[in-house]
Amino acid sequence: DRLQRFEKEARSASALNHPNIVTIYDVGTLDRVSYIAMELVEGKTLRELLHTGPLPLRRLLPLAAQLSDGLAKAHEAGIVHRDLKPENVMMTKDGLVKILDFGLAKLTQSGEEPGEESELPTMTRATEPGTILGTIGYMSPEQASGLVLDARSDQFSLGAILYEMATGRKA
Repeated sequence: DRLQRFEKEARSASALNHPNIVTIYDVGTLDRVSYIAMELVEGKTLRELLHTGPLPLRRLLPLAAQLSDGLAKAHEAGIVHRDLKPENVMMTKDGLVKILDFGLAKLTQSGEEPGEESELPTMTRATEPGTILGTIGYMSPEQASGLVLDARSDQFSLGAILYEMATGRKA
């Protein structure tokens, strides 16, 4: 299951080309060791930034806009992240946001409207409909209930992250 999720993360993220999503350069196996060659992101996770408390509004708004832009790009490509949380968001030293870890991502039909959930199967057995994976406190009620998800689930997670960025406390 771990290897399948590892490969899924690489395939999902490598299909995306956006400045706010980590770039995957190569996926492969060498001497029976699987690897992902990805962009080196130097900086801090959003979780590390939040250890000092809420972010000032002048810092929060540009980060929130970048996070929203990257997430929108994934959704346009038909990818629902399903594990968006401060640990999966990096800030570079230059203030650029990077969304990481597409290991629980689900491919849906590209361009579908909210409410038109995909009936496409997930890519790994660990994320079959009815299986609950994600991070408590950031997952939507639909995800926590094991229901079919669409981009709105990630938007719920984004809202929880924005709340934490503004208040310094989890929603």
